[in-house]
Order: sequence, then C-alpha cells, then structure tokens
Amino acid sequence: MPYLHRSLRPQPQPVPGDARTIHSSGQSFEQLRQGCLQSGTLFEDADFPASNVSLFYSERPQVPFVWKRPGEIVENPEFILGGATRTDICQGELGDCWLLAAIASLTLNQKALARVVPQDQGFGSGYAGIFHFQFWQHSEWLDVVIDDRLPTFKDRLVFLHSADHNEFWSALLEKAYAKLNGSYEALKGGSAIEAMEDFTGGVAENFQIREAPEDFFEILEKALKRGSLLGCSIDTLNASESEARTSLGLIKGHAYTVTGLDQVNFHGQRIKLIRVRNPWGQVEWNGPWSDSSPEWRSVDLEEQKRLGHTALDDGEFWMAFKDFKIHFDKVEICNLTPDALEDSALHRWEVTIHQGSWVRGSTAGGCRNFLDTFWTNPQIKLSLTERDEGQEGCTFLAALMQKDRRRLKRFGANMLTIGYAIYQCPDKDGHLSRDFFRYHASLARSKTFINLREVSERFQLPPGDYILIPSTFEPHQEADFCLRIFSEKRAVTRDLDENIDIDLPELPKPTPQEEETEEEQQFRALFQRVAGEDMEVSAEELEYVLNAVLQKKTALKFKRLSLLSCRNIISLMDTSGNGKLEFEEFRVFWDKLKHWMDLFLQFDVDKSGTMSSYELRTALKAAGFQLGGHLLQLIVLRYADEDLQLDFDDYLNCLVRLENASRVFQSLSVKNKDFIHLNINEFISLTMNI
Repeated sequence: MPYLHRSLRPQPQPVPGDARTIHSSGQSFEQLRQGCLQSGTLFEDADFPASNVSLFYSERPQVPFVWKRPGEIVENPEFILGGATRTDICQGELGDCWLLAAIASLTLNQKALARVVPQDQGFGSGYAGIFHFQFWQHSEWLDVVIDDRLPTFKDRLVFLHSADHNEFWSALLEKAYAKLNGSYEALKGGSAIEAMEDFTGGVAENFQIREAPEDFFEILEKALKRGSLLGCSIDTLNASESEARTSLGLIKGHAYTVTGLDQVNFHGQRIKLIRVRNPWGQVEWNGPWSDSSPEWRSVDLEEQKRLGHTALDDGEFWMAFKDFKIHFDKVEICNLTPDALEDSALHRWEVTIHQGSWVRGSTAGGCRNFLDTFWTNPQIKLSLTERDEGQEGCTFLAALMQKDRRRLKRFGANMLTIGYAIYQCPDKDGHLSRDFFRYHASLARSKTFINLREVSERFQLPPGDYILIPSTFEPHQEADFCLRIFSEKRAVTRDLDENIDIDLPELPKPTPQEEETEEEQQFRALFQRVAGEDMEVSAEELEYVLNAVLQKKTALKFKRLSLLSCRNIISLMDTSGNGKLEFEEFRVFWDKLKHWMDLFLQFDVDKSGTMSSYELRTALKAAGFQLGGHLLQLIVLRYADEDLQLDFDDYLNCLVRLENASRVFQSLSVKNKDFIHLNINEFISLTMNI
C-alpha cells in the first residue's frame, strides 16, 4: 500500500477545541441530528452500517446477531445513569479488555471524560438515534458520529455493557471507537495506553515494575492526583498463558485499571494499598486485603468507608502495594500533559509535532544495523538552547507513534517494530549521508525497538544541535508516523529534508570546431549523416544517434534509450524552441551525459546495469540535486521497478526532467518574484508530472 509523504514541518500542540467532523456527509453531529428531527426519522449511519461488515473482517459471527436500538432492548433507556463510573464497564464477547481498562480509568477524570463523551445527547428531548464521541488522533481531535443500533443476542448486548442494563453510554462509546478503527474485530488485543492516549492526547510512560524507582508508589499517587490514566498487567510467557487465572485470582495477559492508592493504619503500621479493577466486572484478587480478607476486620469502619471498601464481586479490589509489585509486571501511565512527568514543580512544556512516512525505496531505511539504508530515514534536527532550571542539561521527551495500524489490520498490517536514535549534529547542514553513520555512534536512543503503537523516552542532553532519526527495525517497511517532541525549555526542530538545494551550473559554451577532439569529430560526422544539411535532429533521430554511440560503451550495461528520454533531452537543451537539437546543443549535452554516466557506473556497484533507489539519492546529490523527502518518494514511485531498481534509461530520464524543471523554476522566480508561490519541491513535483 502506498504511504505518501506527510510534511515533517513542526506543528504546534493542538489545544482541545472544536473537533473535526469526519462523517462522509460533511455535516456535523448537530446538523445531522436536526435533519433527523425535522424529517421525523431515526439516524442510520451509512459509514458504519448495522451489518457484519462493521463487526468482523476475518470471521463470521458464531451466533445470529441482531442490531437493536436501546429503546428496543429496554423500556426506559438512559445514556448515563447516576453518573459515568468505572462500574459501568463490563466486558462482553470481544477481546478488548485493554479498551475497557482505559475507559474505566477515564471515568476517574471527569474533565477528560466530558471531552470524550459529550453531555449534549441522550434519550430524552432531542433524541434522534444519533450520538457522537470525540477522540484524539495524531495531533487532532475528531468527532465520530454513530447511530445507536447495537449488536445483540437474545435481547442482550453482545459486547461492552453497563452493570445496569438501562445504561448505554459505555456501549455506544465502544461502538464509536470501533468505527474509528474500522470494525469491532479491529479492537481485539492491544495495550490500554493506546486508548488512553486517544482519550486525552496525552503522552505515555511505561514502567517495568521490577525496575521501577524506589518512590514508585509516590509516582503513581501523583499521577492519579493529576488526572493521569493508569493501567497494569501481568506478562505471559506464551500464548497458552493468555487470560490464565492464577491461584490468587489474577488474570495473566489481561489489562487492569489502577483506580486508587492510599494508606491505612494496621496494627500500628501504615500499610500502602493500591486499588485495581478487572474490566470483566468480576473475578478478583483473593489474597491479603482482598474484599473479604481478614485484614479489613482490624480497620476502623470509618476508614473502610473512606476507602470505599465493599465485599461485592464487582471486579474491583484492594491489595497491598508490596503484593502488587510481586504479582504484576507492568504499569502504563498516560499523562494528560507532560507536566505530570515531573516530580517537582509543574512546568509549561514546549511541544512540536512532526508528521512523516516511511516509504519503501526512499525513506524506509530500517535501524542502524542496516547501514546502507539507515541514512535514508527521515532526519529531524533538534536544537536545544536553554538549560533546565538549576541543571547543566536540557530535558526533552521524544514520543514516536506509528499511525493507523489498528485500522489497517483488515489488510494484514500489524504493528511494526519501531524506535529512534539521536546523534550529535555535525557542523555542516543538510541530510546526513551513510559515511556519517559509519564513523559516528548515537548519543541516545529509545530503550528498545518494539512493536508498540508508540515508543517514548525522556532524555537530558547538553545544549547543542542533534539529529533524531525515527525508523522501523527492518528496512523497506511502510507506515505513516507522528513524532512528538516535548521540551522543558524552548527547543527548535526542523526536518532536514524539507529544503531542496539544487546547484545547477551554467550550460557551458560549445567548443569551436577547430578545437574539437577526435571523439567530437566522430560525433559530428554521425550527427550530420543522420540530421542532414541543417544539422538538427528530431527526438527520433536523436534516439538513433545516442543509442549508436552508447552501445559502444562496453562498461555501460543497458538495453537502449527510450524515445521519451530523447524528447526530454530536447526539451532541456533546445534553445531555439523548434523542437529539434542542433549539433552544438548536442555537444553541450554530451559533456553533461558523460558526467551522469560516470555517476551511474560509480553507484552501480555490482555492475548489473541497474541502480537501487537508495543509491539514487546519493547519485542525485552528486549530480547537484539535494532533494526533499517528498520529491524523492515520488521519484521512486515513478521511476523504480518493484525491486526498487532503476536502469540507465530511467536514471537518465529522471535527471533530465529534474534539471529541466529546476531551470524553469529558477527562470520564473527571477522574472516573476511576486508571482511564484510554490516552493521548488512543489514546482518540480507538478512540472515532472509525479
């Protein structure tokens, strides 16, 4: 699937405001609702129909599902009943416990909840069978509209539902999130932190509990107080352990929500407790401090009431923090702002966002293990100028997210293994070449390359210029990505591929006939024989001349030059505008062609007669073209074959058209400075028809 270039220019961190409507009608939620009220009909969403296509893409329902509106399931449906709480989330027949854990965590932050679940809807006045929810996606908020038809079996909801059968906000939220990702099946399997970020636009931190700092309890406590969303889980060693129950009632490979931390007096000691919730709405920890454990008998009733201790099988339970650290393996924190990452005073962080793509053949270079292609990855220059207060270094957080992988699951796309490396920037500017990485090691990097949606790490480096290189682990893997840079002090970032630098020499003047070399005299004889007395050749005649000459170049392996290439050559060199090439113009071009042939032979290392798309980048630079990432991607799509190779004819055609478009741009920009509103990247893309 093609992944076209997304501009890597830094973008400001979005401020939650009006979310962008994405319904195919182009109408907003309110416009659609008013249309239904005026026509007296209930909304039916053609974008996410009540059919199997919205349920599964790789299987069929095992039972006959019936899509029903809440009013057809119960007598008096309510959108939210008694407030949206974590007990409203009970898992159904879909393996999306990770999503449910995130929703449960969301209910603990009323401000964030009100953003995701707008309160301007319900089953009372103004009901029209339409609801909407808002999610953050890759730097912007989207407003997702759905109808309220839900999959049922025997008049019961099949998937997420509330403990109260009259309440439907959580089931409708799950449907909207399924629509955002393409289907209900797309929600199978995942990490709670993924949905937490989509609910808040926050940034993630992951902790392996056995490696957590000594003040881990305080870190979690502070995160909860600041409204961060917290999830936890137990690792599995193999697939057979997934959702296996331990003797103490915990589920392996299952996403839980952290809903509280506190301390309690017990036999004269302060015991640290943590409250955890199973999104199933049942199956709880049965060890110390569980609902019915004897420890609670020694706790004052007022204290029990303050902690909300009950003996209900509702999926939520307390446990000693020391036991939590023994039995759980991982905690995920979604900080609503980067401020929550700090242990000290709050700071206002600077945030920039870069959108980009890894494209096979041009910018999908893989990790540093693949030196020949690693350098072709996007390169982001990061300038750190201000030290942190009272510190020698500059603190920043880099979060790399691969985009839309869940939505693309139906097409066989899985999460790619991603990460990034950070290098000291050399004095010279521009995209760094392979030789730089051959002799320089990285200063910092993500802890690991991993197949998560997002990889984030915090760093502190001295003031200076750095190059951050986001990549997949393997080369040639395609995906769009979003890179967010959070810095405590102002930092400047820019993409090194955004600027194009083309150094075109003036066309040389022809050599006087009496000073021609023997080779040039032979050309003149051949040229005259083909062209006739006027010494001008058409594209067809030029094709004959060039192929006759180049076939004698034994070092150059190729079939023949195409007529298209010859037409482009005439377009470049024809100064008279008559569509033909004079011998003097041909002779000037021949000098240029010899240089381009030398470059082709230099980069055709295996002497196969072809050049890889990655080698093309260096060859173009040697020819005077330092191209932006967008244009390189388009050139590869246009000229390289399925094996990412270019033969000499494609290579020559590419160079001729690049130089022709560049000269036209330079001429227009000099003559019409007030009328050129395209940059050279955009102009060449248009004029080259790629």
